[in-house]
Parts: sequence; structure tokens; C-alpha cells
Amino acid sequence: MAERIGRLSLFALLLLQPLWHAVLAPPSMVPVWLVLVIAIVPLLGPVIAVLRGHRDALFWGALVSLLYFCHGVAEAWAAPSERHLALVQIALSLVLVACVGGSGLARRRASRRAGL
Repeated sequence: MAERIGRLSLFALLLLQPLWHAVLAPPSMVPVWLVLVIAIVPLLGPVIAVLRGHRDALFWGALVSLLYFCHGVAEAWAAPSERHLALVQIALSLVLVACVGGSGLARRRASRRAGL
């Protein structure tokens, strides 16, 4: 269950980027395509790995999502007009990290029980 929620939050984080940076609050000083490349490319590796069924893909997605967490905190602080989008990004990142951490702890506890 946690892995399914983690996958959904990873995909939602990927979908949020073009919605935020191209539709809801496009940048005024930088080309939109450049912002989209910078915002989307780091997520493509983990998303493709999840789609291919790699075992550690969600871990790497959670690691990458920490960048989006930091970006969300900075935007929530610096750009009040985009705060709602930043808070969504922060929440998705936290959900992904919590799901990966929770499933990792569950696996660790299960292996300890099996070993005892």
C-alpha cells in the first residue's frame, strides 16, 4: 500500500511541474521551456525506473524529491502568489519520502522477525 501511494506521489510530482511552471504560474524572466527542462528532467529517471519495475526506483525518487521539497520551501517563503503550489509540492515530496521510509522499515522488521 505504501509503495502504491509512493508511486502516485512521484507521478503527481512529475505532473505538477508542467502544470505549475507552464500553466498556472509561468516564469516572466526565463523561458518556460528552460524551466520545464530543469523541473522535469530530474524526475524522469526515477519515473522511468518505476514504470520498468526496478526495485530501488522509489528510493531514488524519494531522494530526488528532496530537491523538490527544498524548492517548495523556498518558493513558499519567497513567492506568496505561488505558495499554494509550493505547499502541494512540499506535501507530495513528504508523502513520497514517508512511504519509502515506511516500506523500508516494514521490510526491515519483517526480515528481523524471519531471522529470529
